[in-house]
Amino acid sequence: MQKKHKVATQMGNQGNSFDWCRQIAEWIQSDAIGEVYEVHCWTDRPIWPQGLMKPKEGMPIPETLDWDLFIGPAENRPYNSVYTPWNWRGWWDFGTGALGDMACHIMDPIYWALDLKYPTKVNGSSTLSNLYSPPHAQMVQYTFPAREKKGQVNMPEVKVYWYDGGLLPERPAELAPGQMMGDSNGGIIFVGKKGKIMTGCYGMNPTLLPVTEMDHFTQPTPWIPRVPGGNGDIWNTNAHEQDWIRAAKESSRNRKEASSNFGFSGPFNEMVVMGVLAVRLQGLYRDLLWDGENMQFTNINDSDILKIVSVDEFSVIDGDPRFNRQFVELNAKEAANEWIKHTYHNGFSLPEMPKV
Repeated sequence: MQKKHKVATQMGNQGNSFDWCRQIAEWIQSDAIGEVYEVHCWTDRPIWPQGLMKPKEGMPIPETLDWDLFIGPAENRPYNSVYTPWNWRGWWDFGTGALGDMACHIMDPIYWALDLKYPTKVNGSSTLSNLYSPPHAQMVQYTFPAREKKGQVNMPEVKVYWYDGGLLPERPAELAPGQMMGDSNGGIIFVGKKGKIMTGCYGMNPTLLPVTEMDHFTQPTPWIPRVPGGNGDIWNTNAHEQDWIRAAKESSRNRKEASSNFGFSGPFNEMVVMGVLAVRLQGLYRDLLWDGENMQFTNINDSDILKIVSVDEFSVIDGDPRFNRQFVELNAKEAANEWIKHTYHNGFSLPEMPKV
């Protein structure tokens, strides 16, 4: 659609326009840590409720809320304040949990520096997952095939691990006692054949590990163009938004696209949410093989059944704990296809997509 209508586009992953993202790509592609074969990344999210069960009762709709507009193409239901504001992230019908919310920020330097596209396989695990709401905490492993050499370094098969909900990767041996891994919001650790790079959330403040390696590290000459204002404080500048405005003002005939334009960020976002699917399909107990070009898993059989929690209640009666956990059974292939390409409700539909 970007190409068809010749519009300037930009995903709201603000760190993409800041110098750190470019600096990390230059370090890796100049062979600072050798071939990267493993990456770990994590977030402190969710900082909103998840693992929720569907409300049994509705509430009066606030006068300030157009509930029908909020529901949009999702399946209709009575209003309840547990859905919005803010908490929409914690419902599968409206959001994609901590991974979908934050991975487009945190994994951006990984996707860019390692020249990734689609994973060939994914698998996920989590705390209790249910039909309605993402789990409290989860781990996902993506496997990407070897890519062409980028800069001075080969790009072998690489495994990328995601953690959220308080889960963290194993602490690097090179990290000094008392030193925080990443920062309070999350981080990345690149593992190469010659060394490691650690960053904070959004790829902030990258450093070689151990940090004493920085004492004699010669920075590569920058070759990736910087965005004006991209060396400031990400929380107090609008470099990302301004770069999109700059692109929008330029003629489509000779426009310099913003770096997180949909040609880059569309496939990137599609890769991210493969992790969401891996967690939702974890009950199949296998690595899920992904065909990115055709947007489908290739090793889910027509007869595979997925059991998912639909009710999870707990009470204590006369000192005796009572559990009420119920499941629904879904055809796994049909469920996967529905989650990949949702059914649109309430009269909404997607326009026909242009042929690429």
